[in-house]
Amino acid sequence: MSRAVLGILGGSGLYDLPGLQDPHELRVASPWGEPSDVLRCGRIGQTEVVFLARHGRGHRLAPGGINYRANIDALKRAGVTDLVSLTACGSYREELPPGSFMLVSDFIDRTGQRERSFFGNGCVAHVALAHPVGPRLQERIAQAALAEGISVHVGGTCVCIEGPQFSTRAESLAYRAQGCDVVNMTSMPEARLAREAELTYAVVAMVTDYDGWHPAHE
Repeated sequence: MSRAVLGILGGSGLYDLPGLQDPHELRVASPWGEPSDVLRCGRIGQTEVVFLARHGRGHRLAPGGINYRANIDALKRAGVTDLVSLTACGSYREELPPGSFMLVSDFIDRTGQRERSFFGNGCVAHVALAHPVGPRLQERIAQAALAEGISVHVGGTCVCIEGPQFSTRAESLAYRAQGCDVVNMTSMPEARLAREAELTYAVVAMVTDYDGWHPAHE
């Protein structure tokens, strides 16, 4: 059985990983270009961990300017088998107020300007994406949150928009009416590429606002 290595992608506000033991930095060359930052490698307990700040330290990369292919490729080359993505998001549900957490289970892709596949002319593949999140990895995260006394909502749909602007009020109301639960700007094409790279993928979304639909919140 192959050894599991946990990858963690840090979103807005998370540019380093507290508690990382025996830390060292690793630069990985990728044929897809430069990843967002150097990889921070180490362990937490007995688990090998590789951390990457998605936006780079100092938040210098906008959602549409991230080299998602290089990020996923670099993590794969570093030995990552299971990837947890941390993301800030807006909420479309009253029961998901700012400060709450959701473990996303599905996505609607509203991006259009990003490279979204490792495959193309000369190397063609069609990859199933009906279940983009690894259920056992998601369950492990839910159990870890429960052990720490952190409430999480398990399962829900995230709509990923191009950004960097937030949604208009009309867009926000439309996504809410379509049954979306949260909105962010980075889960796509990240989830697509993780699947193509055969990395088990899960998303921890932290709600920071109600997007633009809620009449009582800015």
